[in-house]
Amino acid sequence: MAGYAIIKLGGKQYVVREGEKLLVDRLGLEENKTFKPDVIFEGGNGKAELSPKGQPVTAKVVAHVQGDKIRIGKYRRRTGYRRHTGFRSKLTQIQIESIGAKRTAAKKEEAPAEKPKRTATKTKETS
Repeated sequence: MAGYAIIKLGGKQYVVREGEKLLVDRLGLEENKTFKPDVIFEGGNGKAELSPKGQPVTAKVVAHVQGDKIRIGKYRRRTGYRRHTGFRSKLTQIQIESIGAKRTAAKKEEAPAEKPKRTATKTKETS
């Protein structure tokens, strides 16, 4: 099990650990769906690996939420010009379920399979 990983979602990079919840830009997935984001770096436990192959990070969509409201005001002096507007970003809350889980499963599957034993068969020699 890796200590942490750097994943890429929506053009941004996030440092994540197993079991962690974080807010990312809105994803086009339904709630309670699992997905595998692109892994850029995996590190921890004295090891570091850039662009690891076959070691996915598994994440789950917990909920779709809206961010905090940002108030925007424009003002120009001596003219009576005042404009106010607001903005709330659309976010998705995800939970990191596992980091590098396939690596351990793959090692178990790579156990040497039993080779079929060959039985010696005698052929008749003709002279």
